[in-house]
Amino acid sequence: MEDPKRLEEGSPHAPIVAGDQKPEATVVELRSLDENEKTTKEYEEPNVGENPILLKKKSKRVATLDAFRGLTIVLMILVDDAGSVYERIDHSPWNGCTLADFVMPFFLFIVGVAIALALKRVPNMKYAVRKIIIRTLKMLFWGILLQGGCSHAPSDLDYGVDMKKLRWCGILQRIALVYMIVALIETFTTKLRPTVIEPGHFSIFSAYRWQWLGGFIAFLIYMITTFTLYVPDWSFTVHHDHKSETYTVECGMRGHLGPACNAVGYVDRQVWGINHLYSQPVWIRLKACTLSSPESGPLRPNAPNWCRAPFEPEGLLSSISAILSGVIGIHYGHVLIHFKGHAERLKQWVSMGVGLLIIAILLHFTDAIPINKQLYSISYVCFTAGAAGIVFSAFYILIDVWGKRTPFLLFEWIGMNAMLVFVLGAQGILAGFINGWYYESADNNLVNWIRDHIFIDVWNSERVGSLLYVIFAEITFWGVLSGILHKLGIYWKL
Repeated sequence: MEDPKRLEEGSPHAPIVAGDQKPEATVVELRSLDENEKTTKEYEEPNVGENPILLKKKSKRVATLDAFRGLTIVLMILVDDAGSVYERIDHSPWNGCTLADFVMPFFLFIVGVAIALALKRVPNMKYAVRKIIIRTLKMLFWGILLQGGCSHAPSDLDYGVDMKKLRWCGILQRIALVYMIVALIETFTTKLRPTVIEPGHFSIFSAYRWQWLGGFIAFLIYMITTFTLYVPDWSFTVHHDHKSETYTVECGMRGHLGPACNAVGYVDRQVWGINHLYSQPVWIRLKACTLSSPESGPLRPNAPNWCRAPFEPEGLLSSISAILSGVIGIHYGHVLIHFKGHAERLKQWVSMGVGLLIIAILLHFTDAIPINKQLYSISYVCFTAGAAGIVFSAFYILIDVWGKRTPFLLFEWIGMNAMLVFVLGAQGILAGFINGWYYESADNNLVNWIRDHIFIDVWNSERVGSLLYVIFAEITFWGVLSGILHKLGIYWKL
């Protein structure tokens, strides 16, 4: 099995901390020095026959990266499984930002940090590109398998999907796209970046100007398309009770940022086809759609037609905007590489995080560009990336500067085995397997019995019981299991 403390090429689940085992040739290792030294050492040249894409590196363990990744997985499980009873932590129906809306950009942020560290030096560019493409294809495969409509776990024991309705987009697919673009830019500009940064707060930006140029191009593509693309009227068909009904949404406009006529949805309808989009968008909880807003409820009798329409929250145009989250993350990784002192790193990280938050708040509250996860608006990029930077800095202070590592071990263990927890836990594969062993009826299974009798009945509250079930029977369970697997040296990575 691979050591979890090896640093791989920016995988969303690749751990970024040091281990005590000798790494294989394809792995970057951050190896501990003494208790008080936490600076980053230079890469060593590879021995003859070693894989030259990723070179062995010695450094004090930076446990913050694993803990941050673990926190993101925990947030995903919490909002996915407790969001049904606490819908205010579920994704915002449209404008605004809730707890669930931080999950995706936090993933992309840590992907960027990992890419910076893994691809600090790339002597063999062809091998590096091949590894990046292979890893991208692996993430695309798992993304379509888990979120394409094949798996209905944990509640539905059926498996399979009508290929006419296969969903092409999803969480891992977006991560794959961002990873590929950012990692390729980092690889192709290896010889253009300096080994030593000149003095000055902004020198780190000019040193990696090609990465920022890539982000700026993504920004231009998104902004120009969003505000200039003409969105015509469009139709969709809803199938229910062996009959179908066709609805038409009237648009005929440009630059609209509402649910019905935005360019993000139009691009996905044209590229993927309307039948391949996510069929249960969160905008159905808007006041225009239901009287129960912001919670789910029956549609208003006079609800607009678009309330019933599909919409892809991980679509193509919004994923182009998401590249910026990865670019900001890679900047934090560059700071970690080039600035050796805690104060210097934190000055860079916190100042950028605060600056991004200020930009986002100004854009949102002036109604220039509202914070919107479904559109992955620029204000949303700034707000979530700024929050990620502040949380990352806080974790760094607590864990790597003050040494308060024990309270965050659960996060760190989950971060070391993030792919396993994502697939088996967050995607409900293990729970679906257990549900397959039921007694008399499919609802009479072990998972439901534990939730209903040990948590909900004891607390006499579905809301409190469900929340405690998620915290202890899911998050704590996966944290302890990940810790055991870590001790056994068992890890699952792409």
